[in-house]
Amino acid sequence: RADSQYEYPQCSACFIQHVDDSMESIMELARSEAMLFKFGSGSGTDLSTIRSSREKLSGGGKPSGPLSFLCVYDAVAGVVKSGGKTRRAAKMNTLRDWHPDIEEFIEAKQLEERKAWALIEEGFDPSFNGEAYASIKFQNENLSVRATDQFMESAIAGEKFWTRNVTDGKPCEEKDASYLLDKIAEGTYICGDPGMQFDDTINKWHTCKGSGRQNCTNPCSEYLFLDNSACNLASLNLMKFRTDAGFDSERFAAAARIFIIAQDIIVDRSSYPTEGISYNSHWFRTLGLGFANLGALLMSNGYAYASPEGLGLAQAITATMTGVAYRTSAELAGVKGAFAGYHDAAHYGVPNPPAPDNVDSMREVIELHRQAVRELKDPAPQDLVAFAQSVWDEAIALGEQFGYRNAQVTVLAPTGTIGFLMDCDTTGVEPAIGLVAYKTLAGGGVMTLPIKSIPLALETLGYEPAIIDKICAHIKEYGTVESVQVGKRTVESGIRDEDIAVFDSAFRSGMGKRYLSYQAHIKMMSALQPFLSGAISKTVNMPKEASANEIRETYVKAWKMGVKGIAIYRDGSKRSAPVRTQKDDKQEDPVVQVTTEPYRRKLPDTRSSLTHKFS
Repeated sequence: RADSQYEYPQCSACFIQHVDDSMESIMELARSEAMLFKFGSGSGTDLSTIRSSREKLSGGGKPSGPLSFLCVYDAVAGVVKSGGKTRRAAKMNTLRDWHPDIEEFIEAKQLEERKAWALIEEGFDPSFNGEAYASIKFQNENLSVRATDQFMESAIAGEKFWTRNVTDGKPCEEKDASYLLDKIAEGTYICGDPGMQFDDTINKWHTCKGSGRQNCTNPCSEYLFLDNSACNLASLNLMKFRTDAGFDSERFAAAARIFIIAQDIIVDRSSYPTEGISYNSHWFRTLGLGFANLGALLMSNGYAYASPEGLGLAQAITATMTGVAYRTSAELAGVKGAFAGYHDAAHYGVPNPPAPDNVDSMREVIELHRQAVRELKDPAPQDLVAFAQSVWDEAIALGEQFGYRNAQVTVLAPTGTIGFLMDCDTTGVEPAIGLVAYKTLAGGGVMTLPIKSIPLALETLGYEPAIIDKICAHIKEYGTVESVQVGKRTVESGIRDEDIAVFDSAFRSGMGKRYLSYQAHIKMMSALQPFLSGAISKTVNMPKEASANEIRETYVKAWKMGVKGIAIYRDGSKRSAPVRTQKDDKQEDPVVQVTTEPYRRKLPDTRSSLTHKFS
């Protein structure tokens, strides 16, 4: 153990913390979150343990409820920021469907969003770092409703259910489940919050049921585990394993193996903000290996994002990654022993867990993964599927013999920042947000993000160099491969109609009209979920004209398709968005200076095709 949290770096990015229904615990959470943010990490907490505003204090007074303390946590995050710099702190807070304050929780961010709109109309700065959004609450946290199967079934059937007191478990108020799902969809329509996490699906795939339930996630929703735990992340750039013949499974497996070993070493060479997190991190040793650039890989192979071929390739890659990760974890267990929680379910803060160990729980989930791999079929590449199946057989055989060194091994993280460092065209599991996108930086300035794998995709699809140059010039000018109307003239890009779908992006790109349907996003999440230890950090993008009812149906479909959690963003719902797929004409107006003498002037920060300056 390190003597202080300054001896080793805080290498984990993802934390889940617990809070009890006491003032001491509530304020201790504020302190530990501040320390996490100071070192650049994010934290998630389920607030369902805090008694509602409808209950009583022991002294007879009225409690303020979890939302009032959420204001405190939001303020702490806003002041500390991430690593003490310009980037916002990352927070997730959930509330269970049975909590008496669930309706207020659902409405919290949309009410604040309307305040921001009023300020913007009065002339306040509308940017995401401006005065309008800085003046309202809950802007430093993601909110998600933790929904059970019973809640979803009641909402679909139009039935009512009872909330219950936190303190004694007695029924509190009767609620209309369908009405609450409508309110969730309405909030998402207005400002993107709340999202939804599906509690029963999450805990079905929980490897350590013997130690307790999974109550919350990290801010981006990919890491799900016990309270007071941490996970370090790493992601592989899939384009580095693309070959002319397909996908290099051997090199990919070698890279995954090295990363799992390195990540396991990091567990012991990291600092942690609290005693509980330090104890449980060593007790369970959860890891989060993932990948980035999937959208670019599919595009470069000539596959539309959620086409059968695209889904099949993504499934086979994900199955291989997790199989190699568990096989390596079992190898490590043979040398260093299984994680302590494998044979002893008791852990920090939980001396009397539901079961004495997690052996059966772990084996049950590993078998669920292998069964999913066995069911893979065409059009998934069969050589990669066969490789994945053999890896999983080895992982289970070694696990039976040695156990596993790590309670979890894989997640799909957003890779928003490291994607730039790895020179990725697309982040995590996302498709291209547009064929050209413009990202507003937290510290000021704008980055242009062209998709560099477009020429490779066109080459794969059989286009001649001259046509490739013409199509790329068309994209640079109009932001799309589609034909565009310029005045009375139709400008063709030169692409074949049957190939346009390969270049569909999350939002309308440039002057184009096409975009991926919300079903494409859910299909991809559903396809990959059975092959991951954790979940998928992904935004389901919906067009500006999408209705609240369509958002509701998207939540229902995601639950039915076995997705663990889902966040939805309707284009244009926020008055300020960090990434756009069309230029802001106001920013592009030329500045004309008339002079009769020589004068010095700075070059622009961004010069096409030469360099890019971050300021």
